[in-house]
Amino acid sequence: MAAVLYEVAFGLLLGFSLTIPPGPMNAFIAAQAVRSFREGLTTGFGALSADLLLGGIVFGLHAEFDLAAAVRWVYLLGAAVMVALGVTIVRGASAHPPPPTSGVRTYSKAFGIGLANPFQIVWWLTAGLAFAYVGGWVLFVALFAAVAVWVVLFPWGVRSGTQQRPGFARAVVVASGAAVFAFAGYFLYLAL
Repeated sequence: MAAVLYEVAFGLLLGFSLTIPPGPMNAFIAAQAVRSFREGLTTGFGALSADLLLGGIVFGLHAEFDLAAAVRWVYLLGAAVMVALGVTIVRGASAHPPPPTSGVRTYSKAFGIGLANPFQIVWWLTAGLAFAYVGGWVLFVALFAAVAVWVVLFPWGVRSGTQQRPGFARAVVVASGAAVFAFAGYFLYLAL
């Protein structure tokens, strides 16, 4: 029983270490949550799906290949994706933000960004890879339970805050766009 509780606690900790730190995906979730809670939630579940796929790849390949050699290219691709994402977010910072888009489109965009997000990829190649060596299915379930909690609570909090202070919505979108551009520059720096 103690081993199971340890795996649950460790999995929750790993899941929150992946989702809570400020990064491009949280900036994108915040920018979408300003539009509606549904948009923020759909974006979060797109990111969670990307993590499921990345986690599956790392688990499947961890014993076969040295994945660390690809990190430079991950940063370069990530920088390009972050510039495109930043432009999209800043365009949404107009005085009258566009209406929410379809759930499938939002989900697909978040899923694609999650697959190209260097933070997510590098996390899976480091902490996630270590997790692949020590973790069982309980750890895996706990990790994704933490991610699921975050992708529900974070957009809910942003949406609630912007509804109470409507002027705050524009600031969230502008700050999100600026954060994404800063991450693009940082990823480019790391690649060079």
